[in-house]
Amino acid sequence: MVNPFADDPIDDYLPQNGNRGYRVSRYDLELEYKVSSNRLAGRAEITAVALGTRDRIALDLSQALGVSKVFVNGAKAAKYLHQRGKLVITPQQKIPAGGALIVAVHYAGVPKPVRGPWGEVGWEELTEGALVASQPNGAASWFPCDDHPSSKAAYRISITTDSPFHALANGTLIRKVTKASQTTWVYDQPDPMSTYLATIQIGPYRKHRLDTARGQVPMHAVLPNRLRANFDHDFARQPDMMALFTEKFGPYPFDAYTVVVTGDDLEIPIEAQGISTFGANHCDGHRGSERLVAHELAHQWFGNSLTIRHWRDIWLHEGFACYAEWLWSEASGGHSADEQARAAHHNLARLPQDLVLADPGPTLMFDDRLYKRGALTLHALRRTLGDEAFFNLLRAWTTRYRHASVTTDEFLDLASHYTSSSLNELWGTWLYSKPLPALPPPN
Repeated sequence: MVNPFADDPIDDYLPQNGNRGYRVSRYDLELEYKVSSNRLAGRAEITAVALGTRDRIALDLSQALGVSKVFVNGAKAAKYLHQRGKLVITPQQKIPAGGALIVAVHYAGVPKPVRGPWGEVGWEELTEGALVASQPNGAASWFPCDDHPSSKAAYRISITTDSPFHALANGTLIRKVTKASQTTWVYDQPDPMSTYLATIQIGPYRKHRLDTARGQVPMHAVLPNRLRANFDHDFARQPDMMALFTEKFGPYPFDAYTVVVTGDDLEIPIEAQGISTFGANHCDGHRGSERLVAHELAHQWFGNSLTIRHWRDIWLHEGFACYAEWLWSEASGGHSADEQARAAHHNLARLPQDLVLADPGPTLMFDDRLYKRGALTLHALRRTLGDEAFFNLLRAWTTRYRHASVTTDEFLDLASHYTSSSLNELWGTWLYSKPLPALPPPN
């Protein structure tokens, strides 16, 4: 049996991911990682509640990791089957509806990324260390989970690794203990977090606190010493970005923000809750990747705090983060958002018109055209509503749905309260039709 719930998928874009029958409230992960051999051993305790009477449950877990023990509510599971990325567990007794469910899984192996239509995602070995980049379905490469974006839970992540290395995970470092040649780092993330936003970063790093204005969100850098000078130049304007986005989007939704720069080059930066990861190539000493710095910071509001319930709504993440790039350009003396929008519109008009923004399909959900068209949709809305109403809407959006799951329909409903005119034509042409509409004229 591959997936006992495949006939009723959580998300049509990733029908094998996610599991029905329970709701997770917390993950407690105790991990041990050997850098030299890329070997991971773990114990995951998953706290959940049953949504109906269950005689079995399923978790997502890569076949690269072998399961040695499974317990349900303290008792050894009657049986379990780990096949094709699903760990199907049969407890000794049925779990009643509303019943507490604590599942403990012991596992180990050589973790590797999960292969899919978007390439390889999840646990990735570096030249020195490892990183996790799980969007959209790579969380199962390193821990058993309910792997879909609407499953948000609190986390405690303990990672033990070789002492020369720095280990980072989401949340606040609450304990660090060194014994002989190993160090254990324990992080607590109380804010609800989707599985794909959970991360581990391990490398020969040093942590630095960035200079910020009094009362501003604490910001840190974790990177090799050799990249420090370039970082101090390339990322120097992050506090200004934070101030701008806090003004435009509302309060930063987490306790702190950390940027990791790996010693290796990375094709694209990586988004995680409270953390963004860049490659050495993004730290070139010339601010060549500053738009990406703004993009990843904006994801803390749009993607990490407000997380889509279904992957078809991904424009609510990427369109907003792309538009944040244009806002930063405008605020920092570069091209205005309107100039950026008109350039992007000109370029998109020359490309195939086969994308429906509100339901692009799994093949196109990470297409660059979706990012740009999502940003253009917001610019068209801004021109329609006017600046005051538009930014009031964005701040209301991030406040109402802070740390929650969101849908396109919820955004459209909220937007309707910021104008006396119907927005149906705007949404119909920008979100639900393939041809690229014309932009409203500049003010």
